Amino acid sequence: MKIGDVEVGRIGLGTNRLTRTPANIEFVRAAVDAGVRLIDSAHLYSHGESEETIGAALSPFPESVVVASKGGFGGAGRGRPEVLEEELRESLHRLRTDTITLYYLHRVDPETPIEESLGAIKEFQDRGTIRHIGISEAGIEHIERARKVVPIVAVQNAYNLTERRWEDVVDYCAAEGIVFVPFFPLRGDGGVKLSEIARRHRATRRQIMLAWLLHRSPAMLPIPGTLSLEHLRENLAAEKIHLSDADVEALR
Repeated sequence: MKIGDVEVGRIGLGTNRLTRTPANIEFVRAAVDAGVRLIDSAHLYSHGESEETIGAALSPFPESVVVASKGGFGGAGRGRPEVLEEELRESLHRLRTDTITLYYLHRVDPETPIEESLGAIKEFQDRGTIRHIGISEAGIEHIERARKVVPIVAVQNAYNLTERRWEDVVDYCAAEGIVFVPFFPLRGDGGVKLSEIARRHRATRRQIMLAWLLHRSPAMLPIPGTLSLEHLRENLAAEKIHLSDADVEALR
């Protein structure tokens, strides 16, 4: 799977709880050594400490690793160009980089046309400060409007076994060659059937949840968050689990 022009695995790492400690800096380095190729952050995560930790751990970033961030979260007015520009500059500073490989508009601002928000981000892309652009929590209408301003390589929406509001967006992304990045991929409860499938595959329930997502669409790239190297390796191993049609039907 590719994000823009970078080849990545199909399971990344979410960092919304990552704080700047020596242990977490080493964890981020170990995650890359374990095979993680997409590390997802945002301007607001842990009040900026998520980005700071990633910067301390990885700068200068390996070319084989996509570090993604986001800006423009918080409600009306947060998608204004001047707000995005300020957040983007802060993110660059925290990440200790001159270029962010993937940058998302974190939310569509109800008071600012998406064209204006993405126009501001595009200016940074034109300067080479951002390589690729995505959007988060967006429906097809907004994605199509966004694509008239800039190429969109990734869409990040809430999606898991229980939360399936964005089924149409998953299919749209697969058809259009856009990566779909589900956040909160391990939320929800598959009940007894999930436990039975996990036992049959000698896997954990979390691994089956991830395997189901990967089976759902070739565009899918989940980013489960963890601060445990053991759990991270468990998550990555889910890519090797192949669910049967009967398994998938049971989880429907």
